[in-house]
Amino acid sequence: MTIRLYDTSARQIRDFTPLQPGCVSIYLCGATVQAPPHIGHIRSGLNFDIMRRWFEYRGFDVTFVRNVTDIDDKIIKKASEQNRPWWAIGYENERAFNDGYRALGCLPPTYEPRATGHVPEMIEMMRGLIERGHAYEADGNVYFDVRSLRGYLSLSRQELDDLRQPSEEGETGKRDARDFAMWKAVKPGEPNWETPWGRGRPGWHLECSAMAHKYLGSVFDIHGGGIDLIFPHHENEIAQAKGYGDEFARYWLHNAWVTMSGEKMSKSLGNSVLVSEMVKRWRPIVLRYYLGTPHYRSMIEYSEDALLEAESAFARIEGFMQRVVEKAGGAVEPADEVPPAFAEAMDDDLGVPQALAVVHTTVRQGNSALAADDKEAAVARLAEVRAMLGVLGLDPLDAQWAGEGDRGEDLHGVVDSLVGLVLQQREAARARKDWATADAIRDQLNQSGLVIEDSPQGPRWTLGSR
Repeated sequence: MTIRLYDTSARQIRDFTPLQPGCVSIYLCGATVQAPPHIGHIRSGLNFDIMRRWFEYRGFDVTFVRNVTDIDDKIIKKASEQNRPWWAIGYENERAFNDGYRALGCLPPTYEPRATGHVPEMIEMMRGLIERGHAYEADGNVYFDVRSLRGYLSLSRQELDDLRQPSEEGETGKRDARDFAMWKAVKPGEPNWETPWGRGRPGWHLECSAMAHKYLGSVFDIHGGGIDLIFPHHENEIAQAKGYGDEFARYWLHNAWVTMSGEKMSKSLGNSVLVSEMVKRWRPIVLRYYLGTPHYRSMIEYSEDALLEAESAFARIEGFMQRVVEKAGGAVEPADEVPPAFAEAMDDDLGVPQALAVVHTTVRQGNSALAADDKEAAVARLAEVRAMLGVLGLDPLDAQWAGEGDRGEDLHGVVDSLVGLVLQQREAARARKDWATADAIRDQLNQSGLVIEDSPQGPRWTLGSR
C-alpha cells in the first residue's frame, strides 16, 4: 500500500513517505475570521478532513493542525466600521467557522492555535532571522529580505525580477519593494504588542511559520491550503521557515476554489453563499456530498442545479441503505475493509470521484440483490457501502448524522428524508393491498419512537415516546 499525492512544489504526483513510520503531521492554513464562512471557505477544511480520514483508515496516527488568523487588516477594518472590539469580530466569526465545520461533519483538529496567542514565538523567529541576515527593522516594521534567501519563489516558480509583492499602507523603510512585512509598526487605534523593535502587530505570513514550528517542529509532512495561498502566503512562509533554519513542509497540497460564474467565490465579489444559510436550505450531509466528492484539485462551479443533482444522487444511496436495513430487520455494521477498487482510487491522490463510482456500483449491485431477494448479498453490499461512506464522512447511519449531541435541527431533516423513504415503501404495499407488510412497516417505525398518522394528504410522522 502506497498513498500518492500531488505535490505542488514538485508539480507531480509523488509517493508519500512519512517522516516517522505510521505517523502523519499536517498543517492547514485555516480561517481568517473577519466574516462568517461561505461554502468556498469550508471546502478546504472538508477536503483535508477527507484526507485525514483516509490516512487514519490506512492506520496512520495523524496530527492535524489548523490555525486561526484572528488579527488581520480586514478584521481591524471591520472593527472600525462596526465600532466593535477587533477581538469580538474575530471570536464571533471563529465560532461561525467552527459551526460550519461541525455542520458538514469535519473532525476537530488536533490543535487549533490562534495567531494572537503566539506572539512570543513570532518574536523569537524574527530575532533569529535578523541574526542570520534574512530580515531587518525599519521604522518599527520588520521585513524579510527576499534577495537573501536562495531558492525564494521555488513553490510558485516566479522570477524575482518580475515579482510584485503585495504591500500595505505604512510599510515604509523597505530596502527593496519586493521585501515583505513580518511585523507592522503600531498605528493609532490598532491592537499592538511589545517587541524589541517597538510596538506593533504581526504580519500574516509570520503567524503560520511560527505556529507550524511550535506544534510540528522544524520539519513536518504536509502543508495544505487553497490554491490562492501559493503566493504570497505559502511562498513567504517557506522563506521565513527556511531562513530560520527549518526544513519545513515536505509535501505541499492545494485545493481548488468554489466558483460562481467562473469567478472565485469571495466576499469582495459579493457572490458568497454563507454556510449558515445553506444548511437551512439543504441537508448538511448533502452539502458535504456536493463539496467533498469532486476531486480536491478540481474547481466546483456553484449552481442550484448541481446541488439538486447531488441531492438526488445521495438519495439513491440512502434509499438503498434504508431498504436493506428494513430487509435485514435491524442495523448492519460497516465492513472491516473497503473494496480494493475504492482503496486504489483513494491511494491515488485522494481520487474521491473514482472512489465514489465504486460506491454507486456497489449500490447498484445491492439493489440487484434486493430485487432477487438475496438478503445475504444485499447486507454484504450495505456493509461495504457503509465502510466507504464512513471514510468520506458521508455515512447517514453514523452517529454524527443520526442526531447525537446538539444537532437537533440537522437531525429533523435527516430523519424526515429517511422516514419518507420508508413511508414510500409502506404506501406501495398499501397500493397493492399488502396490508401485512404495510402494518409491519408502521409497527417497526412505532418501535423506533415514531408515530405514523394516515391523513388525506398522505402519511405523516411525529416523535413519540419510546
